[in-house]
Amino acid sequence: MNSLDLGTALSLTYAWIKAAHVIFVIFWIAGLFLLPRYYIYHQEAPAGSPEEKKWIEREAKLRNIIITPAMLLVWTFGLILASTIGAWSQGWFHVKLLLVVLLSGYHGYMVSYGKKLARGERPASGKALRIMNEIPGIATALIVILVIVKPF
Repeated sequence: MNSLDLGTALSLTYAWIKAAHVIFVIFWIAGLFLLPRYYIYHQEAPAGSPEEKKWIEREAKLRNIIITPAMLLVWTFGLILASTIGAWSQGWFHVKLLLVVLLSGYHGYMVSYGKKLARGERPASGKALRIMNEIPGIATALIVILVIVKPF
């Protein structure tokens, strides 16, 4: 394989990895938008009711089938992309990485909160959950600006 073919192969691979990264970001963020809303509806259901049991099942499926696998794939493809383009030395990337770490922490908190709900605990109010529901949107907007605009 000559250098032109190798360059073309790397270019095509990069495009596929980037596409996969964006696809799984969409899945992850969509799930993070939905999960707090599920928790609000769950908290409004009577404790021990069949409705509450359905919410527990829905939440677990969303977390285990969509959100957590998507987050892991986002991290995998994102780290490959960062290494490929040499992003580690770029200021915008450091801020993006910090936001993704914080968003991953939010994800962990939401998973933990769902497990508390499943045990019958309701530590946050519906209003607090509605406010928390804004976090993924704000983080996503900031991350997109950092990636597209690269302000520093």
